[in-house]
This record gives sequence, structure tokens and C-alpha cells, in this order.
Amino acid sequence: MINNIKTVFSIKDLENLSGIKAHTIRIWEKRYNILEPMRTDTNIRLYNVHNLQKLLNITLLHEYGYKISKIATYPEEKIPQMVREIISKKNSQNYAITSFKMAMMNFDQELFFTTFDWLISEKTFSEVFKDHFLPLLKELGLLWQSETISPANEHFISHLIKQKILIYTESLQILKPTKTDRVFVLSLPLNEIHQLGLLYIQYEILLKGYKCIYLGESMPIENLQDLTRYFENITFVSFMTVQPDRSVINQYVKSMGQKLLEKNNEIWLMGSMIEHIDESVLPERIKLFYSMDETLARI
Repeated sequence: MINNIKTVFSIKDLENLSGIKAHTIRIWEKRYNILEPMRTDTNIRLYNVHNLQKLLNITLLHEYGYKISKIATYPEEKIPQMVREIISKKNSQNYAITSFKMAMMNFDQELFFTTFDWLISEKTFSEVFKDHFLPLLKELGLLWQSETISPANEHFISHLIKQKILIYTESLQILKPTKTDRVFVLSLPLNEIHQLGLLYIQYEILLKGYKCIYLGESMPIENLQDLTRYFENITFVSFMTVQPDRSVINQYVKSMGQKLLEKNNEIWLMGSMIEHIDESVLPERIKLFYSMDETLARI
């Protein structure tokens, strides 16, 4: 049984998930009776998953030009039907992200796979990840920090995204590299467990025809150093999302440079923690990348 599943939401939670301000939700609720919240003994509004799903559907219709006053007159069953019609036109990026969020909130694997299959029928995996998964993951970080979603929700959707990355990566791993001038070695620092971004970088590196060695999380620098005995012209790639701590990150990066920058090797660093790195003292062959697009353009 999954613990900490969130089934009741505050109006602030609805604002965070839908992008509609709490003040506007109250107006829609009072004027058009679009939602039916529960009330606590102190008259605080609380909403169930059905309310959340209805609001997300209404938000999508509103974004497509439907007026709230008109939507409010529709029978309950017509709103999801109209949303499905928008989906069938296959032109709604917002719907896909909304659909993934609902899959997350309801722990609905079928909805996740159905939405993904619809997207992949029209786009490459790179486009799906950059247009849909990447914005979703950024939003999930904010939702988790604000306690709008539970760790169970975040782990559920992250695992499904990871699963898709691995499936598409495997189809490239069986191919012989077409570029031999450089080898990429991917890893995460000690106690760093956020690997979705690094896994996707692996996919893009393989797509470009390079040999890529994925070592995963919590990899000591000394173990990375072992690779220098086997390969030349290595690009070491790492994500630093929560580790190393800002108090030691400059010393950590200095140690990476001393132990890994042999011959023509390079080090590429990404993740939120790189903001705490002093760029003025970095060796030339240690590169900081502040966005996924910037990294992909360099491969």
C-alpha cells in the first residue's frame, strides 16, 4: 500500500496545479457553481480529486477560447467529452502536461501511456521529452516544494518517465558508435540520486553516435579516474541537483579537475548546485551548463 497519498486539496493546491489564481477559482465557484468543495468546521474549502480533474478540464477549455459562463451551462459529462475532442485534434501541448498531472494524481498508468502514445505518434522522443516531460519535471519540483503533491506522486510519475527514457535508450545502445573522437562518461556525485536529466543526456549522446558509459549515482571521483586508463578524450558529465553541498562544491570541482583532466579530457557540469561554483577559478576544460538546451547544443 502506498503511503502519504494526497486525496484532499486546498484551494492553494488547485492554484498550483491548474495555474488559475485562487481568487479566480473562488469567483468561478461562487458565480458559476463549477466546483463543489467540502467545508471544514471552520468553513475552509477542501477539494477532492474529482474537483481537481474538473478544474483542469475547465482550464483547458478556457485556454481554447470557451467562456466560463458557457462552460458552466454544460452537463457534467460534456466537459470531459469536449476535452477529448480537443485531444483528437492532436494540437494541445497543454493537454498533454495536464493529462500527465492527472495520471500522477490518480496513480493512473493507463492514462500516462495513452497520452505518451498519442504524443509519440506525432513527435520524436526528443521532442516529447523537451516539449512535455521537461516542463512537467520543472513544475513537479515546484509542486513538491510547496507540498501540493506527495513524494508518492512524484516518485510514481518520475519512474514512468525514467522507464520511457530507458526503453528508447536501449534501442540506441545496441548500435555501434559512428563517432570515435570522444567518449562520454556519465555519473552523479556521492549522495546525489536525481538522475532523470543525466539519463536523458545519455539518450541524446547515443543519438548523436558517440560511445557513452553510464555509471549512475553516487560515483566517487577516484572511480571515475579509473576510466582514464581505458579511454582517451573523455568528456565526464555530471548533474549536481542537491550534492555536493555549497560549502564544499568548489573544493569538489577542483578535485575533479586535478584527477580527471588528463590529456584532452573535459568535465561538463549541470544542475541547480552549479550556481554556487566560482567560475573565475575554473580550468578551461571544465564547462558549466545552465540549461538542457545549452548542453544538447554542445554535444
